[in-house]
Amino acid sequence: MDESLCLLTVHAHPDDEASKGAGTVARYHQEGVRTVLVCCTGGESGDILNPAMDRPEVRDRLAEIRMEELARSTEIIGYDEVVLLGYRDSGMPGTPENEDPRSFVQAPLEEAVGRLVAQIRRVRPQVVVTYGDDQRGYPHPDHLRVHDVSLAAFDAAGDPDAYPGTGPPWQPLKLYYTVWSRARILATHQKFLDLGLESPFPKEWTDGRPDDQHITTSIDVSDHADVRPQALIAHATQVDPTSPFWFGLPPEVARTIHPYDEYVLARAVVGGPGGDGVAREEDLFAGVRDRVSR
Repeated sequence: MDESLCLLTVHAHPDDEASKGAGTVARYHQEGVRTVLVCCTGGESGDILNPAMDRPEVRDRLAEIRMEELARSTEIIGYDEVVLLGYRDSGMPGTPENEDPRSFVQAPLEEAVGRLVAQIRRVRPQVVVTYGDDQRGYPHPDHLRVHDVSLAAFDAAGDPDAYPGTGPPWQPLKLYYTVWSRARILATHQKFLDLGLESPFPKEWTDGRPDDQHITTSIDVSDHADVRPQALIAHATQVDPTSPFWFGLPPEVARTIHPYDEYVLARAVVGGPGGDGVAREEDLFAGVRDRVSR
């Protein structure tokens, strides 16, 4: 594998890198692609979702612990580098954290875009993965902000007149949105029912979710099926190991269900498929490898 290939993923909080596309990153890391994570906030406002970790000594140093968890998770996944963009977790609307001037959503957009542009120009990725514009399932302010900042930074990084002082211009070739497909959710839901278990997926997830016509790219992660659960477990304050949503199926069953990570190609300087649900890419670097090797 050409060592100059690089994948950059942009996530909102520690633990997002574990729940979204962990198998993809593990696969490309194993193949020799340089893998870099930009984590926009420290996750300081996240609730402690694992009752076993909801203790005073944990709450008192939650920000520090979340960094320790992030380090363990990214080591499991195979990230070569982790970059902290430097903002505080914005919390949910109406909370004091959301009004904190240090929070991600309160930062001037131009400032946040400039910080990400600087990292893109330094790291020089051909492929960037971020969040889509449809986040109705979980409209966290930081996730919405990640989308806005990533799109603007993708377009600005290659513009020599944009953000002077942040390094030589570098234009990534492809920008993807990470998604959870309807096919994945329905297959997992059905397996719970087949085993006589109660499905943790609410009715709106199984009945009201849009079809998968918009998906352009499916990455086979069958050889890395255990990476996501292992990385999630590393986030002990955020992930309850007894959660049926994440761990309700036996591991030997879970790893056989829909072993794909799926994406929507949102920007492409090189050619790519349309979202017609027919011809999907099987490689985030499709159309890129030949350019890099020339």
